Formats: sequence, structure tokens, C-alpha cells
Amino acid sequence: MLDVITSIRLLDIIDILIVSFIIYRIILLLRGTRAVQMLAGIAVIIVIYFLSDKFELQTLHWLFKTFLSSILLVIVILFQANIRRALTQMGKTPFHKSDVVAEHDIDEIVRATAYMARRRIGALIVIERDTGLRDYVDTGHRLDARLRYELLVAIFLPASPMHDGGVIIHKDRIHSSGCLLPLSQNPNIDKRYGTRHRAALGLSEESDAVILVVSEETQEISLVLQGKITTCLDEKTLTTTLKTLLIPQKKTGFRWLARLNTLRSNEKIT
Repeated sequence: MLDVITSIRLLDIIDILIVSFIIYRIILLLRGTRAVQMLAGIAVIIVIYFLSDKFELQTLHWLFKTFLSSILLVIVILFQANIRRALTQMGKTPFHKSDVVAEHDIDEIVRATAYMARRRIGALIVIERDTGLRDYVDTGHRLDARLRYELLVAIFLPASPMHDGGVIIHKDRIHSSGCLLPLSQNPNIDKRYGTRHRAALGLSEESDAVILVVSEETQEISLVLQGKITTCLDEKTLTTTLKTLLIPQKKTGFRWLARLNTLRSNEKIT
């Protein structure tokens, strides 16, 4: 035993740590999604495959052997959304980024969402960050308009022909409206959340966008990020959170994570 321990190299330890970190990240990506049930199903198939071989059930063994021979292709098809999300996160640059939106633009967004919440006007606002949203921009109406409180409210008025779908904000411009977003397939979403919240969750699972949802039923403003919904209680809290997320600050490190954790004391987790 001592010989085994002394034979371990520094590179072996680094190798184990890297593999452990990869497995940990995969577990985080799969947690709370349908992928967990699909993995369980694949595990059952593998167990049946070995049992059929042991008890000499030739037909059943041949059937599962044929299926497992294409397991890599099956995994890619079944977990394509999870693989896409993982590759997107891996491709994020760790270097300094310029401001996503200016401070006065955040004030316009908060003012518009607060106004719509008070008047029970539903809204779905997407603020693009590192991950490009071209696939979803192309599904809506191109505006390329200056980011103004009045325009945001006008877009989501029930009588507006563009109120369905989401608004995508790129830097300091309202890029498109009426955009169709992917609905989350997470089976653990609270049943009280409707299509807007599911669409916000679906996009947040595939990108790093910051998404705001205004509920006309509850008058709540929710912030959606990385597959989690956080309910913001007031305009000041929302403004502070958006500035922390969207305006890089020197030496802040992971301060925005701490800020979100604080907010989640009031969070309705999916």
C-alpha cells in the first residue's frame, strides 16, 4: 500500500482533480433536468444486457447488444441540449468584458418593468451578454431602436401587435421584439409559472443572458439566470442586481453570485 502511495506522481493528482472537476460540472448540468431520468433508463438497459448474457437469453442479448453498439450516437441525440449548453459555457472568455448596457439604460429597463408590473402588463425582456442570440433574434421583428422606457412599455401593451414573445436587448439598443424563445423542458418547474417563465428558463439554460419576466397575474418581476428564477421585491433591489450583473466592476470577483444567493432567500426555485 505504501509503495502505491509513493508511486503517485504530481501529474496523477492533477489528472484525478481534472476528471473529478469534469464529472462535477456534468452533474451540475444534468441536475434537475430530464437527462437524469434518461441516464437512469440507459443504466437499466446496460444491466439487462449483462443479465441476458449471464442467463443466456440470446435474443434479448442480441437486441440490447445492437442498441448499445450505437450508444454514442444515442447519447448525442438524447443529450444534445445539455451538450450544447456545456460547450457554450466552456467557450465563454474569462477576460474582461465591456459593459453590456450603460447605467442609465438599466434605469430605463427597471422603470419599464416596474410600470408594467403595477399595471398587470406581462413582459419578457432578454439582455444579451457573451452568448450570441442570433437564432432567436431572427424569429422576431427587427427594431434596432434606442432603449427607452416608453418604447418597452408600448411593445408589451396588450393591443400591440408585437407584445407576444420576448424583446432582445443588445448593448444599448432594442434589437428585436416578438422573438420566440425555447421552452424549458425541466420537469420540476413550479406549476404556477406560465409560458413566459418557461421561455425565460429555456433560454437561460442555453445562454448566459439576463432575462426579466413580468407577470400580469401576480405583478411580480422575476430575474432568470442560468436556469434559476429569482423574484425581485422592489425596484432598488432589481437595479442593484442588474448593475452588478451587467456592469463589470473592478475587483468584484464573484460578487454577483453572492448577491444572487442573498436574493434567493426570497426565491421561488424551479
